[in-house]
Amino acid sequence: MPKSRSTHFSRRGLIAAGGALGLVAALTACGGSDAAKGDGGKDKGAAASGPWSFKDDLGKDVTAKSTPKNIVAFTGTAAALHDYGIHVKGVFGPTKTADGKADVQAGSMDISKVEILGNVWGEFNVEKYAALQPDLLVTNTWDGTLWYVPEESKDKITGLAPAAAISVGGDATLDKALARTADLAKSLGADMNAKTTVDAKARFEAAAAKVREATKANPGIKVLVGSGSPDLFYASTPKTSADLKYFESLGVEFAIPEKLDEGGFFESLSWENAGKYKADVILLDNRTGTLQPNDLKAKPTWAELPAVKANQVIPRVTEPIYSYEKCAQILEDLAKSIQSAKKVS
Repeated sequence: MPKSRSTHFSRRGLIAAGGALGLVAALTACGGSDAAKGDGGKDKGAAASGPWSFKDDLGKDVTAKSTPKNIVAFTGTAAALHDYGIHVKGVFGPTKTADGKADVQAGSMDISKVEILGNVWGEFNVEKYAALQPDLLVTNTWDGTLWYVPEESKDKITGLAPAAAISVGGDATLDKALARTADLAKSLGADMNAKTTVDAKARFEAAAAKVREATKANPGIKVLVGSGSPDLFYASTPKTSADLKYFESLGVEFAIPEKLDEGGFFESLSWENAGKYKADVILLDNRTGTLQPNDLKAKPTWAELPAVKANQVIPRVTEPIYSYEKCAQILEDLAKSIQSAKKVS
């Protein structure tokens, strides 16, 4: 579920356009995660010095002589680390919009304080990356590849610093991706006992309970996950992305597309066929580069969808920022939408 649909549709580019992908299961953390415990078992993050290691979700033992300080990350991953108090030197991926404001994937980061190495799919300034003297590159993975790291320059990039990836597709679920991102932050020195972190996790767990309660209190509400482009409407399956699989486990009922495109992430529908799948609520891709409700008003078939007529279209954070704080908000919004939705399909 990645990048803007406006670029050419290579297999990875198509996924970036709004599908969800991944074949890699979330693995258990090792090294830095355990080593971060000290002071009688009290978790105070990674040690200030000494060797550092982390087993990522590609199964690699990522190591460094000491805890990495010069970190470069995919924008969404950097935003998650920021919420744990870990700051990066540079980012790549959607960071700044055309008007100079922070992209939704930048979260709470101050984008004026990071070097932007690339802002769109396929962009990654290797020279600027090298100048940052990186100790570690961090990103997500949907399909066993490094998200937003261009294939053509991957070897140069990974030759400059070790890379770690957190799985957000395949067998990963939202709770697993959150836990693994927290493991990574902890290994890099985050204090997981900080009040803000403890409160955020409790808020997330409470929000998950609210979604369960909402689906039980208002059963039968059908949700369609969609993404709009000028020519096509993409109906996504909930089976291949961490967030949707987790929503399903909480009782959310999805409209399931039948004829998935190559890779199995979504079905491409002409706008004439946008109403193929009946739904009471539409979760609409909120990423920069996809059409938003105001843009879609020009599409007659969109305006005729029952969920649109009932004003039951809500933003889908297609690429979540995997911190408990940000994902708690996603669940809270989902619970409210399910709870108040009317059966219109």
